[in-house]
Amino acid sequence: MPTRRAVLSYALTTVAAASAGGVLPLASAASRNTLKPFESEAEFLRVFKRWSESSAVRQRRSMADAAGSVAMNMAPAPMAAPAAEQSAKSVAPGAPDSITNNQTAGVDEGGIVKRAGDHLVILRRGRLFTVRVGGDALEPVHMVDAFAPGSSPQGAWYDEMLISGSTVVVIGYSYERGGTEIGLFELSRDGRLRYRSTYHLRSFDYYSSRNYASRLIGDKLVFYTPSYLQPHGDVPLDQLPAFRRWRSDATPADFQRILPATRIYRTDDDFDINEPLALHTITSIDLSSPSLRCESTAVMGPAGRVFYVSQGSVYVWTSSWRQRGTSAVFRIPLDGSAPTGLKAAGVPIDQMSFLEEGAHLNVLLASGGVGEGMWGSELARTGMALLRVPLSAFGDGRDSAQREHYRSLPAMPGSSVQNRFIGDWLVWGGLNTGAAPGVLRIGAWAVRQADRTMEPVPLSPGHHVERIEAMGSDALLVGGSNGDLHFSSVRLAWRSAEVMGKHVVPGAMQGETRSHGFFYKPVSRNEGMLGLPVMGPGLRRRHGGVYSDGQGAASVVFLRQRDLAFTPLGQLDSHGQGQRDDGCVASCVDWYGNARPIFSGDRVFALMGYELVEGRLSGGAWRGEERIEERRRVDFSPAGRPVNGRYSPFN
Repeated sequence: MPTRRAVLSYALTTVAAASAGGVLPLASAASRNTLKPFESEAEFLRVFKRWSESSAVRQRRSMADAAGSVAMNMAPAPMAAPAAEQSAKSVAPGAPDSITNNQTAGVDEGGIVKRAGDHLVILRRGRLFTVRVGGDALEPVHMVDAFAPGSSPQGAWYDEMLISGSTVVVIGYSYERGGTEIGLFELSRDGRLRYRSTYHLRSFDYYSSRNYASRLIGDKLVFYTPSYLQPHGDVPLDQLPAFRRWRSDATPADFQRILPATRIYRTDDDFDINEPLALHTITSIDLSSPSLRCESTAVMGPAGRVFYVSQGSVYVWTSSWRQRGTSAVFRIPLDGSAPTGLKAAGVPIDQMSFLEEGAHLNVLLASGGVGEGMWGSELARTGMALLRVPLSAFGDGRDSAQREHYRSLPAMPGSSVQNRFIGDWLVWGGLNTGAAPGVLRIGAWAVRQADRTMEPVPLSPGHHVERIEAMGSDALLVGGSNGDLHFSSVRLAWRSAEVMGKHVVPGAMQGETRSHGFFYKPVSRNEGMLGLPVMGPGLRRRHGGVYSDGQGAASVVFLRQRDLAFTPLGQLDSHGQGQRDDGCVASCVDWYGNARPIFSGDRVFALMGYELVEGRLSGGAWRGEERIEERRRVDFSPAGRPVNGRYSPFN
């Protein structure tokens, strides 16, 4: 089965070698208030033709330059041209009752576990499972494949799930079919799942190590997909996003365009002919409608991207991989009105770098980067700045953010910078590397985003900052140091930020790096409970946040926070016995993790692979004797399959 890294690396290398994006003039806008789309399919084709011709000229020049270079350094001269030609050919990315740690209230994010009525619905290794938790129950109910009956799941990843009413939506990506898949299932009141339909959207892979491709706002499903344009590939219009309903005899002719050229927007920036050109498409679907109808809007620009969803708009930030300072941010309203845009500089780290706040957009920027596609958010950062710009500055894409909209900030050296807007504050941090022995290095900074007169406050928690979360109006920093996992609370007051409480889990590290791996449940203004999966020394092999050899985290740790002081409650442990044969045929790597703390009403659960463990609080909270104990557990794993034609009780 192809890996995400290998496939995307090949795709981008191919596109980069073939792509060119010379000057693509945009017709003059009739209004400065909104972006202007292509006027017609014919205009789009004319621009595409000019781009293709510019690409051909660039390729010929590159080949000629290579031939000349070889001719000067090789003999006999007549052999130089064939050598150059061979070289050229070879060169040829929360609601109050939610159990998900969402970034924005009212905007649910695609995840691996959701609650619907009396049931938890879990997406795991290409299957959907339901577990009854209503009343005082804890009982597995049903399991179905997360893909269409009769379809081939080979080369497919089923990553995200959302639930609207009784409709369960599974978002995946198929390398074999070359597009995003939307699977629809019906959830009955007794917890049984019934397959309804599957739709394919022509696109490239949406995967990001930090972001989530799908959102749900009310009954509206919103998701992001990229498409990389190739000047010498298919018919130009055949490269645009299209939609079809899956059936066993489906053909490419079944695809129907969902993105007319008149819904494609851009700024008036020239495209770099030396890097890929992409369509960044936002598609919305009304799940309350009996028939699935898609509405898509796209922005055209460089392949580097980061996107963020507020309650009313989707923001797409595009950036050049080669030309620093040539970025743009697009605002796409969810009510269907015309998008607006603004030229900018820098690159956001991930979706957490954004906050739409009243009449302003705030964005934490690094001086360079490749966007959030695949593992782009984990790369090293250099200079940093805060962009705070009024929404009224967005227009037809010809204007740029001005000097007064930016504010320089202290940079975090190294890779894997974390960031989060918490109330009126921006907090950012990273790996606490490079300090001399005995020297306490600054691990994070905090600043009020709207207060230009305030100097950023340095924070020295004494450990790496691998996670930043909100605890009410205050912050939590989580990270490792000397083989232990540290939790540090940060009080965010009027104009001061200070590290307060600390807790250490010896010999542990985070079991999940995504935002959904954490959850904080407030009990009052100054008190709450939090949970986080952890792993011990024997389970530390991971790549890009994905653990290579585990089918469940070792434990989920629970803490109580009261006035920013931590009280350890204990942990719920997995009884998993390593790898087992679960008959997995699709999505057999946990790209989105496999463990979650779940707070549902007054009950506490730990999801760890195929195990769902319920905990119970006992002891006196105010006497410091409160502990979480295992009450019961269920294993909802599929039955093992015969190996080499024989039954084994160990599968």
